Amino acid sequence: MDAKKIGVIGAGAWGTGLAQALARGGHQVEIWAREQDVVDAINTEHENKRFLPGFSLSQNLTATTDIRTCVSGKEFLILASPSLYLAATVQQILDLPEVADGSLCIGVLTKGFVPSENGPRLILETLEQVLGEQYHKNLVYISGPSHAEEVAMGKVTGLIAASENPKNTIRFRELLRVPGLMVYSSLDVVGVQICAAAKNVIAVVYGCLDAVAETSNIFGDNTESLLLAAGLNEIQTLGFAIGATHAETFTSIAGVGDLDVTCRSKYGRNRRFGHDIIKKGILSQFSNLDDLIARISEIGYLPEGAVACKYVNEIAQTHNLKLPICSGLYRILNREIEPLDFMHELLGQ
Repeated sequence: MDAKKIGVIGAGAWGTGLAQALARGGHQVEIWAREQDVVDAINTEHENKRFLPGFSLSQNLTATTDIRTCVSGKEFLILASPSLYLAATVQQILDLPEVADGSLCIGVLTKGFVPSENGPRLILETLEQVLGEQYHKNLVYISGPSHAEEVAMGKVTGLIAASENPKNTIRFRELLRVPGLMVYSSLDVVGVQICAAAKNVIAVVYGCLDAVAETSNIFGDNTESLLLAAGLNEIQTLGFAIGATHAETFTSIAGVGDLDVTCRSKYGRNRRFGHDIIKKGILSQFSNLDDLIARISEIGYLPEGAVACKYVNEIAQTHNLKLPICSGLYRILNREIEPLDFMHELLGQ
């Protein structure tokens, strides 16, 4: 294998997990984190104790707090910053030669939407505007059922690499051809991005239902499968409304695969958030959804579905879409309806 020099922007769990898979596969990987303690732990103890504790990291994976160092001299760049901070983060590297001339091959892991004056934007649309014309239709979006913990352990995981530039898709497929990863191509960049963002919304509701089902005599496994299937229908409705091109995107690992693992896995932060809404009354400290998003760090982990929910609701209203699960979660997080009341309303019980 021809080892590559790779920069990863964002040392959260998913960024670290994929960086570890690449480093274990023989590539030289440098990861950027804002937090000095994260960088120190990765470099000296080979562990990301804050965001991916308990996993030994390869000697090929190093860390830095200097974002420009992380990008300089690299052949590939992977963006894994949360959607809330993505545009501002990328602004810091625009004048670097490998970015400015368009020679850097950029992949994106970030899920969700980015607000703008014209409403919510998809991740790649936002990045193309920030990075410039040379990256238009050249970015690669990477998604799939891929909890960071299992990727870090090397457990077999399937990913979708979606781009309007087939050559760049192939370049990332080759890069990600390391033990434990299987990568497939897609041209449906809108559909794959919608699946990645909206599944987190469904997973929060799934977590609520899972918590209720623990002590319920009317909700159970059958009910959870009902919710998962109905949620997939809402994701597909949303996707086609804003430009998804392939129905098979939603029945692939990008759609049903990612939705299933996000809802059912013990590692899922969005499922955990839904569970905490019921069991811990976690919403009581927030006045509405905007307050929750502004103070989301107080939760102690990042439930991306809470942020995505706001933008899914805006898109649904703009396109006059009926998305009862997604709109219901919006009402819950905005403190308009109690979670248990919504569950009974949604399921007709």
